[in-house]
This record gives sequence, structure tokens and C-alpha cells, in this order.
Amino acid sequence: MKKTTLIFICLSAFLITFAQTEDASARRKTVPVVSIKDIYGNLFSTADINNGGKPIILDFWATWCKPCVRELSAISDVYDDWVKETGVKLYAISIDDTRSSSQVRPYVDGKGWSYTVLLDQNSDLKRAMGVGPIPMTFVLNGKGEIVWSHTTFAEGNENDIIEVVRKIVKGEEIK
Repeated sequence: MKKTTLIFICLSAFLITFAQTEDASARRKTVPVVSIKDIYGNLFSTADINNGGKPIILDFWATWCKPCVRELSAISDVYDDWVKETGVKLYAISIDDTRSSSQVRPYVDGKGWSYTVLLDQNSDLKRAMGVGPIPMTFVLNGKGEIVWSHTTFAEGNENDIIEVVRKIVKGEEIK
């Protein structure tokens, strides 16, 4: 085989591999499709997580997790303002197991949270999304692509979340 032919073949293989790598890295991860329930016992497919092209927040939490409750309470204090400003929608996904999931609805009602609350009783969605320690928060752009995530909570972290949402609304890149 001629040297120029070999170089051409190697260069072609490199370019094809590079183009595939760039294409794969440019794609953003989306929420896996899993069937869970809402707090009223209705089946809910995560394929139905939608906000009409506006940002979405997914927050994994549990009733026994104090930082989770502090985070969702802190967001609750400003959530109406966030919705008015950005149109964001928050889905609070409880990972309470089947024994304690019956406590979630009264707990949420007692807190006065106006979020859509879902129950991941068997941790199917938690596993599919690679959720580790909670609270774990994901922000999705209007296309349903995960653009940001954060775990744990400290006072003021809710400001980081809304800043990401504002960037999405403005069309800015999330880093």
C-alpha cells in the first residue's frame, strides 16, 4: 500500500472518530423514562415532565432529610416570584420508600408547597439518574435537557438555582 493511501485512510478514520466524539459530547442528557406515582397515587411517566419550553427543576428529597426540607422550604418562599419571572416549574421527587411514602402527601400539605410532588418509592428514577446524596437538584432547559445539577444544600443555594434558570431564559450558556 502506498504511503499516501495509508495516510489518507488514517486521517479519514481520525476525522470520523473525532466527528462522532464531538457529536456525542454536544448532546445533552435527558431524564430517563420511568414510571412512578404522584402523591395522589396516580401513575406518572417521567416522559410527561414538561413545561412548555420553559425551564424545569427536579429536586430529589425525602421527608427524613433535613437539608432537603430546608431547601424546598427556602425555594417555596420565593417560588411564586420565580414562576412569574421565568416560568420555571419544579418537580419535587420524594425517595421515601413504600413504608413512609404515605406520609409524603400530608407532609407536603402541611408545608404548603405548591410543587408537583412525585413518589419514587422504589428508587427507580433515582438509580436511572445516578442520584447519590440528597438533596440533589437538576435544572433542565426548555428542551428537557439536563444542563446543571447540584447536591447537598446550604442556606443561599436556592440563589444558585434561580441564577441557572435565569441564564436559561436569557439563552446564556450554563457552565
